[in-house]
Formats: sequence, C-alpha cells, structure tokens
Amino acid sequence: MQPQGRDSGQSTAVQAAGGDVPGQAPPFPDADLMYIADLLPPDERKRYLDVREFLQARVRAQSIDYWNREEFPFGLLAEMGKRGLGGLQTDGTSKLFKGLMYVEVARADVSLSALVGIHNELIVGMIHELGSEEQKRRWLPGLTAFTQLGAFALTEPDHGSDIAGGLATSARLENGEWVINGAKRWIGAGTIADFALVWARDEADQQIKGFIVETDRPGYTATKIANKIGLRIMQNADIVLDNVRIPEANLLPGATDFSKANALLRDSRAWVGWQGAGIQLAAFDVARSYSLQRRQFGKELARFQLIQQQLAEILGNASASLALMVQLARIQEEGKLEMAQAAMAKATTTRLARSSVAMGRSLLGGNGISSDFEMGKLFGDAEILYTYEGSYEINSLIVARAVTGKSAFV
Repeated sequence: MQPQGRDSGQSTAVQAAGGDVPGQAPPFPDADLMYIADLLPPDERKRYLDVREFLQARVRAQSIDYWNREEFPFGLLAEMGKRGLGGLQTDGTSKLFKGLMYVEVARADVSLSALVGIHNELIVGMIHELGSEEQKRRWLPGLTAFTQLGAFALTEPDHGSDIAGGLATSARLENGEWVINGAKRWIGAGTIADFALVWARDEADQQIKGFIVETDRPGYTATKIANKIGLRIMQNADIVLDNVRIPEANLLPGATDFSKANALLRDSRAWVGWQGAGIQLAAFDVARSYSLQRRQFGKELARFQLIQQQLAEILGNASASLALMVQLARIQEEGKLEMAQAAMAKATTTRLARSSVAMGRSLLGGNGISSDFEMGKLFGDAEILYTYEGSYEINSLIVARAVTGKSAFV
C-alpha cells in the first residue's frame, strides 16, 4: 500500500514548479506528511483507516450539535463500541495503534476522545490491572463493548494538583461494608456512569484506596457541571458521597495504596498528548478546507501567502507532536515510560495545540469564533486539554524536577 500523499496523481514536476492541477484534490489529503500511519503493521493499519473513515463520516459533523447543547450522544457511543473503541486497553493491539486511535477520535471530537481515553486508560485499565476476578467478570464485558460506563472520581472541590497529599474523601470499614463520605469535582461521565471508581482515604491506615461505587447506591448524587467553554459533550459532574455503603468486596484489591495506581495515571497523562496531536490535525483539516473554499479579493484564501504560512505552521506543530508521541509509544512498548516523559509529552502537545488552534481561529476570521464552522469548538476544547490531567504548569514542574533534581512545587 502506498503511503498517503504518494498516490495523489500530481506529478513531482508540477509540485516542484508550484503549478496546479485543475479540479484535483490537494496532495496529502490526510495530512500525514511524515507517513506515520505506515508504521503500523498491515492489519492495524487497515483497522485504523476503517475507524478513521467512520469517525470522519459519522461522528465529526454530528458532534457539533451535541457540543452546542451540552448533551451526550449515546447512539454514537454504541456505534463506537461496535468498532472496538471501548476495548483498546485489552485488545492486544500496539501502543502506537492505540495512540493513533486517540488521535483520530480527537480529530473528530475532543469530548468523545476524552471519554474514550479515560474509559480505556483509567476505567478498563484499573479494573483489568487492579481489580479482582469477580470485578473483572462483572464489569469488563460491558465496559469493553461500551454498553456500560465508569467514572474516575479522584479530583475534589478543594484538591486538584495536590490531590495525592490533600485527598479528603474518607472510607471506613464497618460491619463488612465500606462507608464512604466526601465530594468529588470535574468527574467525567459522573451523571451517566454505571459506577464510579472512587478514591478515598481509609480512616484505619490513612492510605488512599480505590473503590467501585455503583451510582444507584443511596447517598450517591451527581450534578452536571454546565456552561463550560469546552469539552461540552463530556458530562462532567460534582459528586457528593453521603454515607454511601458498598460491600467490602468493592475495594479494588490492587489499589490498596495510591502508588499502585501511579503507572496507570502516568499512561493516562501520556494519552492526553495524543489528544493534543489530534486536535491540531482537526484544526488543520478545518483551516485547509476553509482556505480552499473561501474567496476574498477574487481568489481562494489558500492562494495568499499569510494563509499558507499559517497552514504550514499548524501542520508543522501537529507533525512535531505526532513524532513526539510516536517515540513515546516506542519507549512505552519497551517498558521505559516514566512520569517525566509523559508530563513532557502532555505539556508540549497541548501547548502547541493551543497555538495551532489560535492560528486556525485567526485564519477563519469572524467565522472562527462560531462552532458552526468547527474552529470555535476546537478553540474552546484546546483550553481544556491545556488544563486537565495535570495543568501545563504542573507538568512543566515535573519535567524540570526530573532534569534538575530540584523540586519547585512548594
């Protein structure tokens, strides 16, 4: 199979001369100038192309209306489940394939990519790696099919960046049941999930532990956080746990102290790096399409030098982000990934995403502020990527601590 762009039909001579072929689609229609998809083995590449086509044809356009209304597209979720996006964590595919799936979901809609990433990295991953055999049998089939959802309940109203030391939600063992009290904030899918993975401090030994809390338990309430500027499809929630009782067996046996979750939290931080690359490809797609269709002063925007410069810079940022993430996938496969590398990847690609989407918004002029033209939607979503899974500043401090040996957190 020829790499993307090589079969465009436009001769090298014509490209070198700067000429046009009338009526022809632009070269590199998928914006993969570095042929990154070619790094996948043939079976994974075929699946990647199939899923990408589905996401672009089915999800991308429909997501705009859901984003505007802050509503969740359950029908689209079911279709994504049929294509294996609920089971990426356990299907045996490569780290690169999984990462490129995150890229393509983000390219279609960032909110749904957040759900897919959290679902795989933190929900399916936690239960698969840290759960009991009974917990795996009960939850993994529905989760991997996307017929059930979990919520990852760690962040609290008063504790975000300092959550490891400041976590206030409590759990105590009482007559064979855990009694959980506390509050959580910004919990993705908190209002629609079947259960929440709640992190609480055991009153007996002061260790932070993970618990499966079914959302229909008395004392569990979730309130949707509305009026967000981005990730509007993701149903973030404020959660209150008021003497919620769960069976003793709902404790994840592999999550009896917070350090047990660190590897999965590290991988989750790396996952946002893939999102940062995906949103930049989305910005490029929208900007290039607009520049080829919009005419000013009697010609397409794409013929203006300043527009071409912006397009080149957006794609350069996206390609650099992808190259960084491809290397991260390689060291992840080798078992060498550490938090500093995950933090650098997340901080770098989301910083570049913020810049790329800002250029895209400028390129569209006044239409760039409207979600109807997609770029306004991307502009809001980029701000969320810059902040969650560790803010840009916190991730920068993690990297700097690793390279200086000095901590500047306090």
